[in-house]
Amino acid sequence: MGKMTPQEAISYIENYSWSTTRLGLDRTRALLHALDNPQKKLKFIHVAGSNGKGSTCAMLASILKSAGYKTGLYISPYIQVFNERIQINGQYIPDERLAEITERVKEIADGMEDHPSHFELVTAIAMQYYFEEECDIVVLEVGMGGELDSTNAIDAPEVAVFTNIGLEHTEYLGDTLEKIAKTKAGIIKPGTSVVCYDSAPDVLKVIKQVCTEKKVPFRAADMSSIVPLSASLDGQTFRYLRKSFSSNMGIVTVGRGLVKDANEEFVLPLLGNHQLHNAAVVLKTVEVLKEKGWNIDDESVHTGIAKVEWPARFEVLSKDPIFILDGGHNPQCAEALTAGLKEYLPGEKIIFILGVLADKDYESIVNMMIPFAKEFVCVTPNSTRALQAEDLAEFIRSKGVDAVASESISKGIALAIEKSDQNNDAPVVAFGSLYLAGDVRTDFAPIYKKYIRRECIAAREALTDDELEDKSEGIVKRILNMPEYRDAKIVMLYKWTHAEVRLDELEEENADDDHPKAFAYPLCEGEEMKAILPDAEYGAPLKSQTEMMEEEEKLRAHEESLSADDDDDEDEDDLPEGWRIGSFGIMEPVKGFVARPEEIDLVICPCTGFDEKLNRLGMGGGYYDRFLPLCKNAKKIAVAFEAQKIERVRTNEFDVLMDAIVTEDGIYN
Repeated sequence: MGKMTPQEAISYIENYSWSTTRLGLDRTRALLHALDNPQKKLKFIHVAGSNGKGSTCAMLASILKSAGYKTGLYISPYIQVFNERIQINGQYIPDERLAEITERVKEIADGMEDHPSHFELVTAIAMQYYFEEECDIVVLEVGMGGELDSTNAIDAPEVAVFTNIGLEHTEYLGDTLEKIAKTKAGIIKPGTSVVCYDSAPDVLKVIKQVCTEKKVPFRAADMSSIVPLSASLDGQTFRYLRKSFSSNMGIVTVGRGLVKDANEEFVLPLLGNHQLHNAAVVLKTVEVLKEKGWNIDDESVHTGIAKVEWPARFEVLSKDPIFILDGGHNPQCAEALTAGLKEYLPGEKIIFILGVLADKDYESIVNMMIPFAKEFVCVTPNSTRALQAEDLAEFIRSKGVDAVASESISKGIALAIEKSDQNNDAPVVAFGSLYLAGDVRTDFAPIYKKYIRRECIAAREALTDDELEDKSEGIVKRILNMPEYRDAKIVMLYKWTHAEVRLDELEEENADDDHPKAFAYPLCEGEEMKAILPDAEYGAPLKSQTEMMEEEEKLRAHEESLSADDDDDEDEDDLPEGWRIGSFGIMEPVKGFVARPEEIDLVICPCTGFDEKLNRLGMGGGYYDRFLPLCKNAKKIAVAFEAQKIERVRTNEFDVLMDAIVTEDGIYN
């Protein structure tokens, strides 16, 4: 049998549903024992709770990473890719390591009489990975409950952390807050310290009691230690009031003192008042870690919190239009979401994209959202437990609210954005299930790019001919004064079309120069773009005369249709010799020489939109993004009009960052 592939590894793991397996730690312990107990060679922060576990874990991991510790992060479920569940310093476990360790674990697990569940397999794989990678500490999120959760196979952690505890999984954990708290308190072991969210009195009573029984110091994160300063869709700021404390039988008495140091002001990218509660837990946990000897300076704490990322928790995917994603899937999450809507979008009527699981309390969730709703676009999450979109829409309509069912999540996103556009940019909020959140995050970027590309093109086409000429002239003057241009010998630019920045004057200036630069132009063939030097005897010949004639004959009908349909296109008879109108309506050279990408000094790119962080939005074909990485020695600049600037260009791993963007008003670099 050959080596296991990453997809085979994931399929194997997901084949063993936790719901078909009895609860208990025996299987996890047996599996870890067969791996020589990697968990016993690691240190942990163990995090349990009903809501806020992931955000709390993400903040703690970010702080520890900033402090210089090699930090593992174990979370569930994942949002977009399975590998998210096992991270080190923000990097997901590589596919090959996941496959290799899973293959070893499989050999052990398949030989066990009582086969480990999905979550038990992942836990064992994670422990082995963290051990082999020599992590200094692991932030470990409990999957469900605490006492019988597979993560509880570890020895006493450095700190046992409890986030907000509410009613959840009552069929497994108990039907009262006290029972659920008791189950979660099972992660408390002699030798650890406990930090707890400012939860309901019944919850605090249970956890304090367990701490007393096991002689474990208890700390409650008091929300009065957090002073909110500002909040917007860009993030929030707060001041932290340190506490001095003394311990008696593990129960802490607190004395307050305002730290006047201005550095005690924190910036938190995560939105919502509940995230301030989570930050209070995190900062109290850091205090406990420092007492235990962990070297975490104040700068690392500030940096870690400022840089934390946690997807699908009131996550702003766009601000034009406003598009927010939230993975909330129970009434407690819905309460947090409504609080966020009141704070960040007061008085706004929302277009909701909603998808839920049939076994969740979706009626309570819908009832909470109706007062904020303009209408609902219902979708079906990617789960066998999902409530069908049409059934959800029918239920919402029975409440007297407009709702439509979409046949797919991607079409639901496009429909919601279209409805936003029709309703004066009404905010869009997608929520209801983490199964929905992953697909929304994946599908949003390409759909949004199409929308924003259309808006940017409309903005530049709204310019008059005189404005296009004047603004283009200003851009060309800026380019002529740029060192990147003055020092370049081979420059790649483009022939403008429609309302793009016009570079005619750049060509004219170059033609009048005593020592002109070699200008190359793009030629798109299939999926490939080449840089063609039409006037220089340099590089490899483009094509034989026979090949050019054959290709021109094939394109002739298409060129004629373009000329007939679009007044902006050049008439074929007016084209210079050796040029044609290509497949995209752009003038391209068909005679000349192919420039080697590595010998190009400067590439001037057109764009449909840009942001101040030098991200460029193209026409969607990907030609420049495939070509630019080949230009290893070239500076890369984009030219655009200020009207094309947007708040944020959503990028992926293939998008190439510009070195500068030149507009009529200035140079972004």
